[in-house]
Amino acid sequence: MDTLHDDNISTSERRRFLMAAGATAAAAALPLGAASLALPTKAREAQGNLAQTYNMGARKLGGLQVSELGFGCMSISGNYGPAMDKAQGIRVIRDAFERGITFFDTAEVYGPYANEELVGEALAPVRDQVTIATKFGFKIDGTNGLDSRPERIRRVVEESLKRLKTDRIDLYYQHRVDLTVPIEDVAGTIKDLIEQGKVLHFGLSEPSARTIRRAHTVQPVAAIQTEYSLMERSVERNGVLQACEELGIGFVPWGPLGQGFLAGKLPLDLQAGLDGTQDLRKTFTRFSREVMQANQPILDFLKTFGERKGATRAQIALAWLAAQKPWIVSIPGTTKLDHSRENLSSINVNLTPKDLQEIEAALAVLTAHGGRMDAKQMDQIGKD
Repeated sequence: MDTLHDDNISTSERRRFLMAAGATAAAAALPLGAASLALPTKAREAQGNLAQTYNMGARKLGGLQVSELGFGCMSISGNYGPAMDKAQGIRVIRDAFERGITFFDTAEVYGPYANEELVGEALAPVRDQVTIATKFGFKIDGTNGLDSRPERIRRVVEESLKRLKTDRIDLYYQHRVDLTVPIEDVAGTIKDLIEQGKVLHFGLSEPSARTIRRAHTVQPVAAIQTEYSLMERSVERNGVLQACEELGIGFVPWGPLGQGFLAGKLPLDLQAGLDGTQDLRKTFTRFSREVMQANQPILDFLKTFGERKGATRAQIALAWLAAQKPWIVSIPGTTKLDHSRENLSSINVNLTPKDLQEIEAALAVLTAHGGRMDAKQMDQIGKD
C-alpha cells in the first residue's frame, strides 16, 4: 500500500515510523545535540514545541495528492544566503515531515547537486510516505544557460534518481522553458520516462500559458510552478492560472513570501550585507533599500491585519494563497526551525470571504515596487 495517499496517517504515526526506521540514520546524520529525532519525546518537546498539533489536509496537483503545504528545500543549500550545515539541513527537513508536510521540492541546480543529495538522505527513511519534486533544464556549467534536449533529460534523470536515493521521481519539472527545444519534444521525453516508471508526474516551471497548453496535449501536466504571492500576481493576468484551471493542473507558488520580504524580518540594508555569490537577492531590485522602504506599507497592513487574526505576516500571506484556489500548494522554504513551524501554522489560519475582500481592497491601493528577479533571469521566464 502506498502510504502517501492514506489520508488517515496521523502526525504521531509518521513520527513513530520515522523514529523506528531512521534512528540509526538520524544518529549518524545528526551527531550534534540537534539530533531531535533520536531524543525522547519530552526532550524533543522542550526543544521544539512538538506538543502543537496540525491537522494537515491534502490537495491535488493534477492526479498527484500532496500535503496542503509543501516545503521548498532550495535555501538549505544556498541561494538565499550561505548553505546550511548538512546535519542541520536534514533536521529542518525531517522536522517538517514530523509535523505533517509530505511534499518536498528540490532541483538538480540547487547546490548544484548538493540539495538533491541532502533531500535524498533526509527523506530516505520515509520515502514511501512523501512526494519528492525535482527539476531539470539548467546547464550546470556556470553559465546558468538552458538545456532541455531529450538526450540530456534522459541522462540527468538517472543522476537525480541516484542523488535522491529513489527509484522514481514523483514530480519532474522542466525548470525553465528552453526555446531551442520544442516543448512537445520535452513532454514526449517525460512521457517515455513515465512509461518506464522513472517519473510519475510532469511539471513545468515558469512557462507561458501557451507553452502549458502545448505540453499538455502530449503529456498531461500535473503542476505548474511560478512565483506567486501577495506582491507578485502576474499569473493572475497572463493566463497561467486560467490555463491551470481549465486543464485541471495544480499550481505550486514558489516565493510565496516574496522571497522572504513578506515575513517582515529582513533589514532595510539587506543588500549591503549580501554576498552575490551566495544570495540571489543581491541583484534583485526588490531588495534595494529604497524599494524595500517603498514596500513597507504592505508589511504594515499585514501586521495590522494579522494581529486581528492572531497570525503573523507570513501566516497571513500563506493562508491568502491557499484561499485562492483549492489546487494551489505553496512551498515556503527556510533554514530555521522556528520559521518553518511558523509557516506550517498558516494552515490553522482561516480567512473568511470578508477577510479576503478586506485584503483585496487594501492591496488595490498599495503598489508592490521592484522586479521579481534580475534581467538575465527574467529573460528565462516564459513569454511566448
